[in-house]
Order: sequence, then structure tokens, then C-alpha cells
Amino acid sequence: MLQRITCIALCTLLCVLSQPGAATAPQQPLTVIVPTRDVSTVADSEFFFPLLRLCLEKTVPSHGPYQLEYYPSAQSSERIISNMIKGGPVNTMWTSTSKRREQQLDFVPISLLGALSDHRVLLIRLNDQARFDAIANLEQLRTLKAGIGGHWPDARLLKNNQIPTVTSIYYESLFKMLIAGRFDYFPRGLFEVKDDLDLYSEGKLTMESGLLLHYPAPFYFFVSPKHPEIRSRIEAGLARAMADGSYQALVNRMPAFVFGQQILNQSRTVIELVPDYR
Repeated sequence: MLQRITCIALCTLLCVLSQPGAATAPQQPLTVIVPTRDVSTVADSEFFFPLLRLCLEKTVPSHGPYQLEYYPSAQSSERIISNMIKGGPVNTMWTSTSKRREQQLDFVPISLLGALSDHRVLLIRLNDQARFDAIANLEQLRTLKAGIGGHWPDARLLKNNQIPTVTSIYYESLFKMLIAGRFDYFPRGLFEVKDDLDLYSEGKLTMESGLLLHYPAPFYFFVSPKHPEIRSRIEAGLARAMADGSYQALVNRMPAFVFGQQILNQSRTVIELVPDYR
């Protein structure tokens, strides 16, 4: 009798499993959408995007499949952040931090660039080095004008340190404005100055040889607060990539980052700026 009941139960189970939808549905991939930028830097395409993919790959065994894609059209930073607060369609981005961004969005509190984003070297006009040779402190630096992106956190920081600034909302325009004499120098992160010189200097700009600006300016992965599952997955993947050496391998393959590290190892006068992320 027990054997007959068992056979009946087994047949019933097989019939149920044979019905459409009865088997366990395959896990849906996590969809991660990042913004398309008006001007994509080498670091964007060759480091930050591959790093995000690396974080997601590292977590496939524990978190399942994923789909990583760019949003099809470019938007301003403010609009991207506004839409991310509401939940999409862009749900993830990498950018320098500010207190406001940390309040509005979720983020992974691991600096993606370390000291390379906490120091700034100055782009100047080719024959202007003598003007900077006498600069040794913040007070003296205030006699010159900086150029900066108007929507960047750095713009507020420079102004709060009483450094005269000229701003533009267009990244590429800042190089042309410096060449034209609209301001005296353009502070650039150590991770980006080599690419700037290669792409935008027009043979008329160079790197100032004796100064470094220092202030905390970490780059983070920011995530929509509507998608905590993305933030936790990126954090887990980034920790694994840093632990197994694959993060450092990605850093080491970036010529601009290696160049920036060499600058950091030089003997330069460091001018400390007071951070003020609001």
C-alpha cells in the first residue's frame, strides 16, 4: 500500500513539474544603467566602466547574472542625479563626492582612485612657469585665477578657499579658455592630467612643475536610493577585486594613472585647501 501511494505521489509530482511555469524560473539579471556623458574621458571608458563591470563579474557566483549598459542619450549631471533620486532610468554613476550628493544618493564608501584624486596639479600656458615659481602658499596662489567646471564640487571648494575662479559648464571649453588667457591655471587630478595634455593642450599647455593642491576629493560609485541591491552588490564586488589584486591590475594598465603616481612621488610644494563639501 505504501509503495502504491509513493508511486502515485511521484507521478503527481512529475505531472506538476511538466506543466509550463512549474519549474523554478531562471534568475532575472540585475540591470545596471550608467549615464552617457557629453564628453567621455579616457578614465571613464578605460577605467571606471571596466571597474564597474569587474565588480559585477566578481559577484556573479553570489548574486547572479547582470546586465550593464549605457543610457542611450546624454544628460547633464544635475538631471542625472535628479532622475536617480526618483529611481531611474539611470541608476548608477561614478563621480567625485560632495556632501549634497552623499545626502541625495546611496554610494559605496570606497575611494576608487585613492591619492590620485586627492591631489591636483596645475595645467598652465606653455611659457607661464615663471609666474608660478614664486608661489609657495595659498595666499600667494590667490593672486592668480583658476578655471573650473561650474557644476563640479571643486568649484565651490575653490571659492570657499577664496581662490578667484572662472567657470564654464563645458569641459572642453576650459582648455580653450586657458589658452586664450581667461584664467591662469586649471587644476587637474593626477589621474587625468596626462590624458588632458595628450588630447586638449594643442601644444600650448603644459603641467606646472612645482606645486600640488591637496584636498580630499574621492570618486565613488553612486547608486539610486531606490536600488540598494545594486549598491550592496557593487560594494561586495569592489572589496573582492581589491583583495584578489584585479583592481590594482586595472589601475596599473592605465598610463595616466602611472604618470600621476610618478608626480605624487616628486618633490613638490603642497598647498592644503580646506574641504567644504556642501
